[in-house]
Amino acid sequence: MDTDGLFSLAPPDVRSPASTSAEAAGFAAPAADAPLPVRMRPASIDELVGQEHLLAPGAPLRQLVTGSSPMSVILWGPPGTGKTTIAHLVAHATDRKFVAMSALTAGVKDVRAVIDTARRERRYGGPPTVLFIDEVHRFSKTQQDSLLAAVEDRTVTLLAATTENPYFSVISPLLSRCVLLTLQALDADDVRGLIRRAITDQRGLGGAVTLSDQAEDHLVRLASGDVRKALTALEAAAGTALAQGAKEIDLATAERAVDVAAVRYDRDGDAHYDVTSAFIKSMRGSDPDAALHYLARMLVAGEDPRFIARRIVIFASEDVGMADPQALLVAAAAAEAVQLIGMPEAQLNLAQAVVHMATAPKSNSVTTALGAAMADVRAGRGGPVPPHLRDAHYSGSRGLGHGRGYRYPHDDPRGVVRQQYVPDDLVGTDYYRPTDHGAERAVGERVPRLRRIVRGLGPVTPGVTRSVTASAGTPDHAAGGARAEDASQSSTGSASELITDGPGAVTDGVTPAVVEGDEKRTDDSGASAGEEQP
Repeated sequence: MDTDGLFSLAPPDVRSPASTSAEAAGFAAPAADAPLPVRMRPASIDELVGQEHLLAPGAPLRQLVTGSSPMSVILWGPPGTGKTTIAHLVAHATDRKFVAMSALTAGVKDVRAVIDTARRERRYGGPPTVLFIDEVHRFSKTQQDSLLAAVEDRTVTLLAATTENPYFSVISPLLSRCVLLTLQALDADDVRGLIRRAITDQRGLGGAVTLSDQAEDHLVRLASGDVRKALTALEAAAGTALAQGAKEIDLATAERAVDVAAVRYDRDGDAHYDVTSAFIKSMRGSDPDAALHYLARMLVAGEDPRFIARRIVIFASEDVGMADPQALLVAAAAAEAVQLIGMPEAQLNLAQAVVHMATAPKSNSVTTALGAAMADVRAGRGGPVPPHLRDAHYSGSRGLGHGRGYRYPHDDPRGVVRQQYVPDDLVGTDYYRPTDHGAERAVGERVPRLRRIVRGLGPVTPGVTRSVTASAGTPDHAAGGARAEDASQSSTGSASELITDGPGAVTDGVTPAVVEGDEKRTDDSGASAGEEQP
């Protein structure tokens, strides 16, 4: 039985030199043929470039490296910002025992073995243990739970690295036990300085080649803040130049060595959400150029075009809405084109839909109306359905009073009648508040008149509308098909209430052209499908 060393006559084998544990963990000094980014890793914290906000005297990062404070830390940042480099500095800077593992290959058993060993060694006066876990976001909840007790009582000092947002990928109990340090992508000057250092430093290329200004600009632009990518591209370009007997890396050589910039986009990661968010906000902000840029980033990175199409369809109702009802049709058509045509041709359909969404007038009135209605439902407002609206098709329903008193709008020449549709405690509630943007302007003129008729609030304020003399049987399609001679049949409102100065309006007693034929049949909302939009 394992007695955890309680009755052992000799202490366990404690390896105190930090270098020994670092080498065992795979953090030994780089070999001469190691990749350039590995050879150029800073040997001390003073060589670390960028992250100035974390390197001030007494800052958590400096305390972590020097070992002056045994705090557990989560390093969060995009690739190539120095997370693994910081782990190397910690491994070699103090006499702490350093154990490294990757979340890609380690399991709960491995984590518990490290913790048990650290606990035994501390009992015999051994050095504290620093446990480095790379890609910690790939640990399951159970694996992360296994760290909690050891981190809390400092059996181990946790150093975890992740490229994903830890608020989404790391459990809250573990996050609360650690200090979160956010590493930023390096700016162009930092990347440029590291490239120049790699060319001259003996750990790097040792002056074997030079770099033209145009080639240097190309490598900096290619890196996009990822110094590992910049140094990898530099090493490839140097190898190409030396193989050709050249001493200078020119632009053509740099372009041949690395011909395509890898797009920083992980379909399952944080960049996915950031790019998608920027894509939607660019369309909402009416910037077609920015929206096309983010669309291109998703397409080049291999994003599922069906995901993009779904976001556009949602956007058409969420942010464009009634300001341009055709936007939903365009978005749905693009989504269908993705299914029928496929890539790469369907990217043109997506681009057309994106431009339409970005340049369309915007209204979120549908979104806010639904949100307000759902909030009332969740708050318990509503009550029973009015009896005259209840289902009356089954036997016995009439005896319950279902459907009694219901007024069929189509029996009224105008198609609009005075009638209560909402439950009693929502009478007079306005959810939909149309804007005056785009096509919604005409809807905004019509909705108050419809509400007055349905709610029996009387005629519209004088001067707002113009009265007309319509011939018998002439429907006003903008109002939903009413005839002037039957204005008082089922409503307190007059037929003139629904005649506006907007599109399809009647002016100076002239019957509108909309009545001719069936070209402008009304839709369910009462809007004329053929109305000219502002």
